Amino acid sequence: MSILWRAVTSETNLKVVFNILKLITRSDPGLISIATDSVWPTVWVSTILLMNVLKRYLNFSRKRSSQPQGTMAAVTQVFACDSTSIVFSLDDQVVVSSPETLTALHTAASCLKDLSPVAFPTETVYGLGAIALNATAALKIFSTKGRPADNPLIVHVSSRRMLQTLLPQNYTLSPSYELLIEHFWPGPLTLLFPCDHSLIPDIITAGQPTVAIRMPSHPVARALIAVTDAPLAAPSANSSGKPSPTRAEHVLNDLNGKITIILDGGPCEVGLESTVVDGLHEDGNIRILRPGGITVEDIQRVLINGFSDTDTPIPQILVHRRDFRDDALEQAPTTPGMKYRHYSPSVPVTLMCMSDVPLGIEPLSPSAFLEDLKRSMPHSPNALRVGLLMPSDSILMKYLISDTTIQWHEFPFGLVSEPAIIARRLFDGLLTLEREGVDLILVEEVPEENEGLAIMNRVKKAAGSSQWIAIP
Repeated sequence: MSILWRAVTSETNLKVVFNILKLITRSDPGLISIATDSVWPTVWVSTILLMNVLKRYLNFSRKRSSQPQGTMAAVTQVFACDSTSIVFSLDDQVVVSSPETLTALHTAASCLKDLSPVAFPTETVYGLGAIALNATAALKIFSTKGRPADNPLIVHVSSRRMLQTLLPQNYTLSPSYELLIEHFWPGPLTLLFPCDHSLIPDIITAGQPTVAIRMPSHPVARALIAVTDAPLAAPSANSSGKPSPTRAEHVLNDLNGKITIILDGGPCEVGLESTVVDGLHEDGNIRILRPGGITVEDIQRVLINGFSDTDTPIPQILVHRRDFRDDALEQAPTTPGMKYRHYSPSVPVTLMCMSDVPLGIEPLSPSAFLEDLKRSMPHSPNALRVGLLMPSDSILMKYLISDTTIQWHEFPFGLVSEPAIIARRLFDGLLTLEREGVDLILVEEVPEENEGLAIMNRVKKAAGSSQWIAIP
């Protein structure tokens, strides 16, 4: 509720909150008894009432989106799209040679224009999109996912021209941003920009002064935005807190009956959400608020090369929680993935660590860990089913699977030297093992370099516990 608490500190922001609450009662008539018309003319309505209205709205939305609604449930259709049939010209015009794909895109665009959300593929994960400049449409993302209201959304554009329409007129891109856009757009990189609040609804930014924007590289995602002719706000297409979907079937398993259209563009190439960069500080440094599909090493290389022939100092790259902490930012985030627990399947996840043992922690041998595991799990040892997300060349995995009293479910994870492949398979592995009915998932740590930084960011959020292991 921090967005509402901050909003009521000034009469101007309070009016914004009133507008949001009006949209809520319009879209959900059952809440009109909570916020009657007699409330709206009263400017100094109590903060408690406003907070309770939005809180009850979110609870109502979560309940409604998670329960069967009989004839009111949506009929979810999946439309296959051929990515190879989509081409963008140099002036960002889209050409689609497949009639079936073009029909699917126009059908999805019509749904979006009717202010209903649509699931579609990006190169990172599948997104749940709605028109970003319409608060009513954006609210349906929150109710469908059960997403907290103070968790901002990323806005997706199809061209530089569309980006410019969203930015304040007096804003000029910094040299750092120009370099990053030149090298990584379209692609899995999100940048923070000053927000034009006259254009972008507060529900998108959670009332923050910045807005997160990116241009996806997946042909279906970019084509959908272009055909709709509007920027799309799109978090991952899953129930809030669950692992992000990287295949259309993941979306269908989770949101079937809650949305009407899923565009199937095949498995996502990157498999983890975009890297989020804040380059708006006066010191000119680049702050990585969320590691993702573009590595810190990639960004550093581009900036070093781009500034090497100038007198301008090369910006430092600072990674949140590695190089700096900002408690205020975590409580009032400017981008998704910073405040809440994410990426967790319905079964427990344990992170298996073999490096950087904290003081006071005594690592266990693999055999001692397995004995503790069999004693602690509420199943007979012969029925215990454990999922493994570990590199295929993992030494730890060889020790674990030697215990034949446990039913092991291995998901192919790739070599430890191939973090990009591990990143692509992480969410798929969590969701696959969950559907296989395992009792527990063990995920082995990987070095926090290149894609490993983003992998460990997600695993640490997904895991409910960590266990340090000493290999004999």
